[in-house]
Amino acid sequence: MLDALCIRSYSTKPTNHSHDYYQLVLPLRGVIVIKVGSFSGRVAAGECVVVRKHEAHLFNANPEALFVVADMSELPENINFFDGTVFTISKSLSCYLSFIEAQLQLQLNAELERSMYKTFYLLLAEQELLPKLDSRIVSAMRYIQENLQETLTINLLAKVACLSGTQLKFLFKKQTGLTVNSYITKLRMEKAQAVLRHTDFTVQLVGEMVGYPELSAFSRKFTQYFGFPPTHFKK
Repeated sequence: MLDALCIRSYSTKPTNHSHDYYQLVLPLRGVIVIKVGSFSGRVAAGECVVVRKHEAHLFNANPEALFVVADMSELPENINFFDGTVFTISKSLSCYLSFIEAQLQLQLNAELERSMYKTFYLLLAEQELLPKLDSRIVSAMRYIQENLQETLTINLLAKVACLSGTQLKFLFKKQTGLTVNSYITKLRMEKAQAVLRHTDFTVQLVGEMVGYPELSAFSRKFTQYFGFPPTHFKK
């Protein structure tokens, strides 16, 4: 069925086929070894592989590996014009995949499944499409995403990524287009804006949640980033 989500596992025996619809494969656990287009390699949790219409692909995976698979009649514009095959997914989409897994294995509900697909499609349309990244940079990015409230230094992140500080800064900028500090600021400010808009938490608490224990420092950085102060959401 098109424009639907399902949970799949794949055979250890390499399989080669194509189909007349788009397909996205997003690992939940384990990896898929796949050859599609100019890409040949492993795709793991936190990544998405795009299989286009009539595009032959050869793949296999361990039996315990599990995937969310979307069979789609059309792709969001950003993915349709993406010239790669594998991209790193956002934390919000990664979390949504866990919900999809739980719900699809809980009950049959056609209306809810249609709603889940629509939300999945909207989250895809919001993806900042970064090509498949070095696993060491992915480790640093995930650490940042999960520890925005902490003091995040280059030395700390370099240890997480098993790189020197110089290597981390060079590879991070080369692969993401942002410096490490710019990426940290971007995530902190976007989270702060979302929490301020959707909760009644105080500005002080929100600042602490994103790594600014001093209210004045948080207000200054927020205003510099968005052009208005965090108290804008409390009016």
